[in-house]
Amino acid sequence: MSNPPSASVERLYAEHNAWLRHWLGWRLGSSVDAADLAQDTFVRLLLKPVQPVFDNALAARGYLRKIANGMCINLWQRREIEHAWLDTLAAQPERYAPSAEQSAAVLQALQEVGRMLIELPAKAAQAFVLAVVCQMTDREVAAQLGVSDRMVRKYVARAMLGCLQLQAASEATALCAETPC
Repeated sequence: MSNPPSASVERLYAEHNAWLRHWLGWRLGSSVDAADLAQDTFVRLLLKPVQPVFDNALAARGYLRKIANGMCINLWQRREIEHAWLDTLAAQPERYAPSAEQSAAVLQALQEVGRMLIELPAKAAQAFVLAVVCQMTDREVAAQLGVSDRMVRKYVARAMLGCLQLQAASEATALCAETPC
């Protein structure tokens, strides 16, 4: 009989948690963030339906490092988005400042869009940002990315579909919050 998945994660945790926290602390420069992300890494493993089996400690650490590195990138991107939002708020006259709830909702939406853009191919994400945020024409975006105008329209359409899917998911969540689903 094989061990249940939680047993293999428990073994990985016992054998590699201290190493992972140390590696993340070096990577992030913060022992608090390192401890949080190390814990999140093992929680992610617990939630995976299939647990990998490793031949040696080096392979296990490589796998943990890959997961944790992705989580570091996500953390940095969330913080970058948050800093940009806070900078934008600081530049606004106080009378136009949104409430704390509105600010939190905008920040969450920006982070969701950021995650969606990360999942797109790099050129699709760049095309979307250049066309929508920077308000460049299709021709300007095409020249910047080295693609055709038609490809720019496809890239932007793909990103817009992602935005619409986020909006639909958000509306469904709000509906479920108002009424039992």
